[in-house]
Amino acid sequence: MSYSWKTCPAKVKDFVDKLQLRINERIGENVVGSYLHGSLAMGGFNPSQSDIDLLFVTKDSLAIEEKRDLARILLDLSNSPYPVELSILHAESLRSWKHPCPFEFHYSEFWRGRYQEDLHKHTFHYLNEEMKVDPDLAAHITILHHRGICLRGWPIDNVFPPVPKSDYIASIMGDFEDCLTNIEDNPIYCTLNLLRVYWYWKDGIISSKLEAGQWAISHLPRKLQDTIHKVVACYTGEKKLDRLTNEELFLLCDFIKVEVENMREGKG
Repeated sequence: MSYSWKTCPAKVKDFVDKLQLRINERIGENVVGSYLHGSLAMGGFNPSQSDIDLLFVTKDSLAIEEKRDLARILLDLSNSPYPVELSILHAESLRSWKHPCPFEFHYSEFWRGRYQEDLHKHTFHYLNEEMKVDPDLAAHITILHHRGICLRGWPIDNVFPPVPKSDYIASIMGDFEDCLTNIEDNPIYCTLNLLRVYWYWKDGIISSKLEAGQWAISHLPRKLQDTIHKVVACYTGEKKLDRLTNEELFLLCDFIKVEVENMREGKG
């Protein structure tokens, strides 16, 4: 079963509220707003496997100790039970759009071990004053404008600048190329992400992974539809991953790759 923010179980909202409370206890006076994007905002959230995707914006830059305390909060709450992907941006950096977009702090489960090591060893390899950038933020902010939710604070359009189409495309195509390479390791995420990039190129639609999969079932060639059915069913928890074979994944992957390349070159 998949949910939106409006339809999700109370325990999901309680988790997000608890996370916001913990963050605001540490940096609340500095927070301009908190914003939801991704599957929970767009209606494809599966509690058993989806991330909760959040953006926070601050008035001032974060001090190192604030970043380290935020890491402690995320290490404590993320994956208990929902994994969190969260970025904190400085409002000043959004006044003049740059791609890739700079950020103050980022957390996802990918960073768990590195942050734990930094905190345990009192090192500053990852949690430091270095200004970092993330090309994915162009896609996140575009989705925020189209489908995002302001949880607290200033309205989305008052905080986030419009993202040029060229930067959005560069952002999603970076992820697209990664998914072509990693489809064996993460077949459900990668297949659905390939499909939503394909749908964007075909019709200009900004969609969730689930929406793209559901659309593709009735719009891609018949020989691929059974595979897409299985991918969507795995994503929603109706079927198990072992029903998918690499052969059928590669067939679908190759079709999407050729179609997207043709559309990029104006042949579609």
